[in-house]
Order: sequence, then C-alpha cells, then structure tokens
Amino acid sequence: MWNHNLQTLLVGTIMAVSVTLGGCDSTKEDAQNPETNAESSEQAVAEAPVENSAVDNPDLDGATAQQGTPVKYDVSAWNADKAEPLGTDELDSIKSAFGKVISTDENSLDYASNPATKYRFMKTDAPYLDIIDSEKYLELGWYYANPTDSDKEKELSQDHAKKAYQLSRRLMGDEGGKMVAEMLSNQIIKNRVIGGQKVELAKCEFYSCMLVINKSAAQTDNS
Repeated sequence: MWNHNLQTLLVGTIMAVSVTLGGCDSTKEDAQNPETNAESSEQAVAEAPVENSAVDNPDLDGATAQQGTPVKYDVSAWNADKAEPLGTDELDSIKSAFGKVISTDENSLDYASNPATKYRFMKTDAPYLDIIDSEKYLELGWYYANPTDSDKEKELSQDHAKKAYQLSRRLMGDEGGKMVAEMLSNQIIKNRVIGGQKVELAKCEFYSCMLVINKSAAQTDNS
C-alpha cells in the first residue's frame, strides 16, 4: 500500500515538473522569437480604428462655399409702357427693340440646326444679348446672371431680361410678358401657343435664357 502511494506520488511529481518545464520552454520560445511578437503587435495596431481628421475637423482647410445675392427682376415695373404689336417677320423693328447690332454672323444655325443669321447686341467679352433669325424660327437669347456674378453683370442681365420682356409683349401681348416672368422664375415652357405664337421652348438656366418662336407654325395650333 505504501509502495503504491509512493508510486502515485512520484508519478504526480514527475507530471508537475513536466508541466512546469513546458511552461518555461514556452516562455523561453516567445522570448527567443521577438519578431513574432512584433508582428502580432503591428497587426493589432493596424486593425485599430483610425480617427477621421477630415470629419472631426470639417473646416481644416479653411474652405467655405461661395455665396452671393440672388438677382431680382422687377417685372411689375416693366409693363408700364404700352406695347405696340409686332409680327415675327418685322425683323428690323425687332432688332431695334434690342438696341444697336454690334456684330452679325450669317453662318449661324437656329434651334433646329437650320441656316440662320445671328445678331449680337453686346461685345464679345460682355454678357450676351442675341437674336437668331431663320426661315422657321425667331430666337431671343440673353445672359442669365448667377448670384455670385459681379454687380455689373447682374445689372446687364436685368437689362437684357427687361428688353426681352418688353419685346415679348409686343410679339405676344400680355401673355408674352407673363411667359418671360415665368422663365425668370425658372419655369420651362415647351410647345405652347402664347399670344397667337407657337413657343417651342422658353427657359432660363445655366447662365442662359432662350426663347424660341416657331414662325412657320399656325397661330391656331394649340398642341
């Protein structure tokens, strides 16, 4: 019995020593492989969340959105004068309503890419004001100022819009003036009979206003 107990004790002691030595060997092995430990540390750092400095500091670069004053059009004051009726074929009177022709391009194209003549009423480096005339179309075009434009550009854009408004009243009556007011409010008009004239397109966007009248369409066309 004693021998059996002694044998059991010896076996337990040997196992305990083996476990202890195994632990020491493992510790020794880790100490002898610093690269393995370093790789584990680097991986832990790489997987750690990184703060987004751009989000935390949205104004870090100091950039700010460019702002300006919206352009106002005093449409109600533009219809004070009596509008003498004009036909779309009275080109000389139409041109005089826009002012003095600065340049003429007889090799231009109209809305549908047909041969046309462009009459420009502003110098090349100024906000444009144009009339394009062809056998089928009469087109009015002018610069549509942006809120960030200069005061001078805004002033010219307002003056251009006033001339287009007054000319439209002469071509299409009060309905023509209302249509230009809608254009300046960013409304788009397509294929509508206004004041007896077929307007194929009228809009103001992307620095440009354009009014396209189909001269060849019947004035009774309500499509």
